[in-house]
Amino acid sequence: MKKQATFGAGCFWCVEAIFQRIEGVERVVSGYSGGSVENPSYQQVCTGETGHAEVCQITFDPVRISYERLLEVFWKTHDPTVRNRQGNDVGPQYRSVVFYHDDEQKRLVEEYKSKLDAAQIWNRPIQTQIVRFEKFWPAENYHRDYYNKNPNQDYCRLVIAPKVEKFQAVFGDRLKKE
Repeated sequence: MKKQATFGAGCFWCVEAIFQRIEGVERVVSGYSGGSVENPSYQQVCTGETGHAEVCQITFDPVRISYERLLEVFWKTHDPTVRNRQGNDVGPQYRSVVFYHDDEQKRLVEEYKSKLDAAQIWNRPIQTQIVRFEKFWPAENYHRDYYNKNPNQDYCRLVIAPKVEKFQAVFGDRLKKE
């Protein structure tokens, strides 16, 4: 049975580009979660006033990859100590957040966060929100598979490509076979 994970770690283009390369991940959809506006548009979310975060909803096969492994990638591919910001992307829509889908996911993400806090890996406390999943709104079509469709766009070359290269170097054993 397929499962879902929903993560916000800054710009959803970056998150999507990383998670769609992981063995066992079957689908990654960019979108919005955690806000008060029904079916928000990108323009609305960008104001920072809807309460939504840019997220990716990840459909995965738990036989091939565990939720814990997905959490490991989540924690290691962004800065969870910064509130409402990742790099030059600033605002509550870029916050670090895990929307858990069931009690087991909640337990696992809280446990992982506690271990990271205890290890004091970062000089600042973790700001990642842990919130019950309620609704997901897919982003507009032009946001989907953005990095793969636009590799020469400046943001893709300067921001996403280095993140993907770092991810591939660290998690090479988890990459999809082409």
